[in-house]
Amino acid sequence: MTKQTLFKGTMILTVAAFITKILGFANGIVLANVIGPEGVGLIMMAMPVTGLLITLTTLGLPIAISKLVAEAEIKGNYRRVKKILIVSLVTTSFLGFILMIIAIFGAKALSSHFLTDQRAYYSLLAVIPIVPIVAVSSVIKGYFRGKQNMTPIALSQVIEQVVRIGLIFFLVQWLLPYGIEYAAAGAVLCGIIGEGFSLLYLFSVFKWSKHKKFKLHHSFIKQLSKGKEVFFDLLQTGLPTTGNGLIQSLIGIIQPILITQSLALAGIGTALATKQYGIVMGYAIPLMLLPGFVTNSLSVALVPAISESKENNNHLLIKKRIQQAVNIALIVGVPWTILLYVFAEPLTTLIYKSPEAGAFLKIMGPFFLLHYFRTPFQAVLIGLGKANTVMINNLVASIISLISIAFLASNPELGIYGVALSLNIGLTLGTSLHFFSIKKLIRLYLNLIDTIKVILSGIIMGYGGLITFKYIQNETTNSIVILVISLTISLLSYLLFLLFFKIINFKKLHK
Repeated sequence: MTKQTLFKGTMILTVAAFITKILGFANGIVLANVIGPEGVGLIMMAMPVTGLLITLTTLGLPIAISKLVAEAEIKGNYRRVKKILIVSLVTTSFLGFILMIIAIFGAKALSSHFLTDQRAYYSLLAVIPIVPIVAVSSVIKGYFRGKQNMTPIALSQVIEQVVRIGLIFFLVQWLLPYGIEYAAAGAVLCGIIGEGFSLLYLFSVFKWSKHKKFKLHHSFIKQLSKGKEVFFDLLQTGLPTTGNGLIQSLIGIIQPILITQSLALAGIGTALATKQYGIVMGYAIPLMLLPGFVTNSLSVALVPAISESKENNNHLLIKKRIQQAVNIALIVGVPWTILLYVFAEPLTTLIYKSPEAGAFLKIMGPFFLLHYFRTPFQAVLIGLGKANTVMINNLVASIISLISIAFLASNPELGIYGVALSLNIGLTLGTSLHFFSIKKLIRLYLNLIDTIKVILSGIIMGYGGLITFKYIQNETTNSIVILVISLTISLLSYLLFLLFFKIINFKKLHK
């Protein structure tokens, strides 16, 4: 089995994430045009439950598995690798079985008593099959990460999206005559089927890989009975990660309930509230987070890089890695934020046929630039051994955001715009807490000159893009042509300015 360098593994994950992001974005466009914002809203109400089920099923084990497998591989201890896999599979399978029972009997109560739109019940039911799939796939993914072989994980992500988008149009169209709630549930089910095909691929690669040091079915009970030490090692690494994921999943479940209830207090009807929720969560936010795959891939690579530097007491290298992460976040986040602000209404009109979604891009876009810093900052803190700090920071930010929603969204003068402002508050607070937590641990001084250069390049790009847009409008009425040319010229000019200011240095890519 091929072991990959940090740079190669990161690039493989980034390319796969880019492909899946584009496919997922295309999937969102298809959904928006077929079932509209109301159907998207029903799907979004079920998504937090998906996150909670995955968090509870995996128990943070993928990260723990990768860490323990990597340590065992260095020592050539293949028996321990076998124990890690067996104990992990038993743990996730047991948790998955319990959660499936709870979810099946609890879906009706959740939709009836906590969600203002009871039609979300069918989407909640469609989510449940993901539990046994994730129970197995999370263990296999953790194993491949520990082996530092990211290719199977990357390909499995692409397979999942290809299957999903291949099924979704036909299944949703078939179910649409039965009602919007059935079409939304069908869309969720397509994603579950995609996850199933992804698992089949992962399992086949795992089974037929050339790593023959052990076979999982041999001495299964014997290895399990001796796996107590491994179990506690897994929990030691997995529980802090689970705590953070669990809190975020619970907040994710509370959030749509609080939003719809607050909008109801503002005098907004159920159908309209669901539609507005779909516009914000299903239209605006996916657009703002579209390039997030870059910083997510960076974060996966950043955790071991920071941990290694910390283990060697190399504080200079830690600071260098953090500065690199900040530069990447700026380079990716600044142009996208500015382009979304400048072309907000044309983009949402063309993509979603929803010009009103453009208003939310302008309100939330500038603040969502912070998201591109928040994820790497979290990775830095985890790498420094401060996973608990990440959990506390996220909890505080989420609680403040929820309190803001309760006050602002229930105000008839603000309504759904109060939700947008509240999300901005939570994001700003969370990112700030992470940053100051890092500064407490390390005397961190960021390169302000590079920051100014990137922001200046972005401003020039945005101004040039706006001029180009207005000029082309006089030459053609084709909105697709206008936007594509304007965005292309804008991004090319941005890249040229980055090269001019020497922000991008190709010689440092492999360092």
